[in-house]
Amino acid sequence: MKNSNKGFTLIELLIVILIIGVLAAVAIPSYSGYMRRARRADAKTALEQVRAAQEMWRAERGCYALDGVDCQGNALAGTAITKLQTTMGAPATIISPYYTWDFVAGYNATLFTAQATAVGNQVADGDLTIDQNGTKLPADKWAK
Repeated sequence: MKNSNKGFTLIELLIVILIIGVLAAVAIPSYSGYMRRARRADAKTALEQVRAAQEMWRAERGCYALDGVDCQGNALAGTAITKLQTTMGAPATIISPYYTWDFVAGYNATLFTAQATAVGNQVADGDLTIDQNGTKLPADKWAK
């Protein structure tokens, strides 16, 4: 009589599980790195758009957008980014769980810095900044 069991042996099942484990061990870190780079690219794009919006604001009004004041220092409702989003087309995508955003204008609003500070899973990637001259720091993060 012929034994016709059509199943997997325990060894075969363990080999399949081992192969899946090795593939997962390689794929998950690669995917995480890819996602971190993609979020960094989004942040760089948003900072470039904010810089362009600040330059348009300055061309029309003579100073960079500030929180709560106009170019002469008079009280004006709204944050700099809200002003830039509603009038100059700055990105609405800067609301992100991976970065907090800071926009600082100084010296009578003739200088500005925009910074994306990494938070959460993105912390390992570091912060990004851009200023009125287009200086991007850290340079190695912008080059990638």
